[in-house]
Amino acid sequence: QVQLVESGGGLVQAGGSLKLSCAASGRTFSRYALGWFRQAPGKEREFVAAISGSGGATIYAESVKGRFTISRDNAKNTVYLQMNSLEPEDTAVYRCAAEVFGRGSSNTGAYQFWGQGTQVTVSS
Repeated sequence: QVQLVESGGGLVQAGGSLKLSCAASGRTFSRYALGWFRQAPGKEREFVAAISGSGGATIYAESVKGRFTISRDNAKNTVYLQMNSLEPEDTAVYRCAAEVFGRGSSNTGAYQFWGQGTQVTVSS
């Protein structure tokens, strides 16, 4: 089983930045793709970004493209989400997920393992 633990969330003013981290267990970290999702109260879960096992391919939701950057350090078993130019609409619980032997997907059903999430709150 893949264990995922997010960190780095917090309260930030609009226009500010945060960097989220997701630490994963195991020695086969590079064999699975990682995705970031978010969910605000009363809203559906939303895809944010995904990255392939090697880090060579990334995809982003249109709402965050140009502002967020997903990256990974396989030596540290960690995936990151750098969030710049944050807006109140970005407020949500952010969760990372692992897609074993995948290349990265925007579909929640493609991911087998999920972290518990970290809260990001952007004030106006």
